[in-house]
Amino acid sequence: MQEEKLSADIENIVKKWEGKKGSLIMILHDIQNLYGYVPRSTSLQLSKYMDVPLARIYEVITFYHFFKLEPPGKHLVQVCMGTACYLKGASDLLLELRNILGVNEGCTSNDGLFHLEVVRCLGCCGLAPVVKIDEKVYSKVTKDRIADILAEYEEEAVAK
Repeated sequence: MQEEKLSADIENIVKKWEGKKGSLIMILHDIQNLYGYVPRSTSLQLSKYMDVPLARIYEVITFYHFFKLEPPGKHLVQVCMGTACYLKGASDLLLELRNILGVNEGCTSNDGLFHLEVVRCLGCCGLAPVVKIDEKVYSKVTKDRIADILAEYEEEAVAK
């Protein structure tokens, strides 16, 4: 990231939330929305702009599971583990995704293409088990379909 652009981005975000209660969390949300994660360099800049110890910033980032310290994969893969999905085999889907992607939940595949997450409920209980990739929901997913679903995104990446 270019340092000048980074500084300008952080300065604009801090100004937007200046003087408002709970601004640190809102600023961190804006940073993550902008970059997809909270880069270390932005935390250092933020510490200077807000006159907040870096330890305090990391305390907030690491407390909330929403914040990421590493760049996420290009595609977010979410496995629903809500009751309906779990009872219909979502844990098998998660195991298959772990095996194919070579990562545990909360991690990004080595090629940077997929970031695997477990979510508690996607609100699609009638379609269980459900896997969501980016904004697309796959319903009644079986372990045998996982490789084909991922292949759609891999082929797209190769085509670009």
